[in-house]
Order: sequence, then structure tokens, then C-alpha cells
Amino acid sequence: MSLKFGTDGVRGVALSELTTEYAAALGRAAAEVLGGGQWLIGRDTRESGPELEAAVVAGLAAGGATPVSVGMVPTPALAWLAAQHGCPAAMITASHNPWQDNGVKIFGVGGLKLIDETERAIEAALRFDVMPDAHEPTSIDERDRYVLHLVDGHGSLRGLRVVLDCANGAMSHVAPAVFMALGADVTVLHASPDGRNINDHCGATHTASLAAAVVAEGATLGLAFDGDGDRVIAVDHLGRAVDGDRLIALAALQLRELGELRGNTVVVTVMSNIGFHRAMAQAGIDVVTTGVGDRYVLEALDQGGFSVGGEQSGHIIYRDLATTGDGLLAGLRLAEYVHGHHRSLADLAAEVMVGYPQVLVNVKVAERHPHAADELAAEIAEAEQSLHGDGRILVRASGTEPLIRVMVEAASDDVAKDVADRLAAVVHARFG
Repeated sequence: MSLKFGTDGVRGVALSELTTEYAAALGRAAAEVLGGGQWLIGRDTRESGPELEAAVVAGLAAGGATPVSVGMVPTPALAWLAAQHGCPAAMITASHNPWQDNGVKIFGVGGLKLIDETERAIEAALRFDVMPDAHEPTSIDERDRYVLHLVDGHGSLRGLRVVLDCANGAMSHVAPAVFMALGADVTVLHASPDGRNINDHCGATHTASLAAAVVAEGATLGLAFDGDGDRVIAVDHLGRAVDGDRLIALAALQLRELGELRGNTVVVTVMSNIGFHRAMAQAGIDVVTTGVGDRYVLEALDQGGFSVGGEQSGHIIYRDLATTGDGLLAGLRLAEYVHGHHRSLADLAAEVMVGYPQVLVNVKVAERHPHAADELAAEIAEAEQSLHGDGRILVRASGTEPLIRVMVEAASDDVAKDVADRLAAVVHARFG
């Protein structure tokens, strides 16, 4: 059993790498480390979800916990409910991964993501000597409570035309309900989950169909969620994607207008574009940078007492309102901003920052290499010299997949692509 926590929980191929035995052992270890009492359990729409949920429930019960199933819910809904109940939670999801994968995200008491030390303690407590007996959890249906929480916290969107791509995932019956309740004119895509179509050429990592629908419908904007709903990517009325960097920049400006940008600071990860940093400096907003993973963003938000942060991939945390990335909350705040300013998202996104061309190459490797950047230090330094100080390079191992990511920013697309391809070839030769 070699699975370990990555940047966002434990993931693997469902029922072969992430087996029911491992899921049960993880549930028991989590209960022993974090404590018994009530635990909330949720899952996304994957075919393997019910079987893995049953295993986690059995493990939690064996570890002294009282599991309570909330059924199929978005990750941010589960985290919010855990905060309301004051208890830990476990989410069965592989987020943006294909249906064949699944995973487990563990939240501490109050819906907070775990720190590294706690994850290591859970890994150390794993044992596979005895498969726990099956356990029938208590069930509650509080998805509507999360919907009402979002509706009550936002104003009317009457007159806004929006297309929602729900990725055939956990937002399928939640996001449309919220936007319709707020009066928006809503077109819904990819909201018919069948267990195997989650993230399948749709959602936050595949926005082509959303872009086409936004243009065809003459919509104000489009929002694409990932499978478990903790991230969002927007599309403007021209069909152009608006990534997390621009969404976070707009969020910071919005909060400052409202007098709610605590510390005049926004938190992002090392993946954020150079253009983001330059835009925030020009706007007079300070930036704190963390490692990759929204849990590190959350740690920085809490340590500094800041109010907003996130990742280029679309995880955005409004710390006064949530304990984790919430794609629906972020999408609502963006819709309010566009609607209230009576301007197009295209104009707002173009004005908020000018991004450097950025090329990301994912190199599949035989096994994970968490210290790949250190092992390639000489090659990276040589590549950086070719940028002549006008760009940057980031090489890192994926925290959830056997990939090494090579990211290059440069003054032109051609330069970025050339440098990225050359470095990727080195990575493949060394680790492929």
C-alpha cells in the first residue's frame, strides 16, 4: 500500500491503487489521529464512490468515530457543513481527474484542511491487519442548507445570462439551483452524471464546449467547475477563458472596493503568472506567495489574517466565508462584480492584468520524484540564463499524479515553448 497524501488528499486508480482496504485503513487512522465523535462523509459522482465511501465509513467506525453520510455533495459544501457542525469530514473524490481515479480528502474539525504533520501522523497510523466490519452510517440531507447559505449571502442577478458547466460532477444539482434562485437566466451544460462522464471533455479543465455555448447563447459569461466543485474557470462573452490569476486579481479589487481586503494583501502560489504580481504591485496590493496547493494558501491566509487567495487553476478561498476553495462561491462573487459594474468580463479581465505567455508541459514519469527540481538544478539554471532575466521557470512534481510539471514564462510564446520543450525532454530522458 504505497499511496500517500499529495497536495490535495490521497488519490489513485479506484479499487486497484486506491483499494477498499486502503480506504478503510485510512478512515480508521484518521479517526484515531483526529478523534472520534461525529464525522461527515460526502462523495462526488464517480462510479466507485459508494464502494469507497462504505470502506471509509467502516474504517471511521472502527476508529471510534460516528460516521454521518451527507451523500453526493461538492467538496466546499462538505467543508462548510463540517464547519457548521464543528466536526471533521472525509470527501470521496479525485477532483478534476478522470472517472477511473478516486481519492479521499480529509478535513479536520471545522472543515479545515490538514497540515503536513497531521497527514504524516495519519500515514504512520495506517495498518492493514484486519478489514473493519461494514457499518451503516446515519444519513442526513443538507445540500439545500448549503444552497440557501449561498443564496442568502448574495444579491439579485436578474438580467445576467450565464452558462454553467457542471463537469457532470457534484455541482450538477447545486450550482444551477443557486443561480436560478438569484434570478439569473441560466443555461446548464454537463449536469447529467452517470458515474463515468465526470470531467469528460468538460468542466474547468476542458472549457471548449462552455466557450461555444456562451457565444451561441449570447451569455454574459460562463463558469466551469471541476468534478468536486472546489475550483472554477470563467469564460467571457467572446468565448475566451479567464483563469484563476485574473479571477483572484478581480476578487482582490472587489474586496478592496468593499473595504474587506484585510491587510491589503492577496495570497497566491508559485504558479501565478508574473503578470499577476506586476498588476497587484501597480494596484498597490501586496502579494504573499506559497507552495502549490490551496491548503498552503489557507495557512497563509490564517497566519496573516488575510481575506482572499487562491491558485491559477481556479481554487479561490474567500476566508471570511469558507475554509477551502469554493468554485461556486467564487463564481457568484465574480458574477456580482460583472453585473454590478455593468461591464463585460472581457474588459475587466483585460484591464486587471497583462499575462506573460506561459507554457506548461506535463511529463509522465515512471514514479514520483518529489525533489525533481533539485535534481535538475543545473539544467534549470542553464535554461533560465536563456531567458535573460525576462521570465521564469518552475519545475515541480505533481502532488496527485506521476507527473513532473515544467512551466516556463517568457516574453513571447515561441521562447516559452522552446525552453519548456527542451527542459521537458531532459525530464523525460532522466525520469521517464
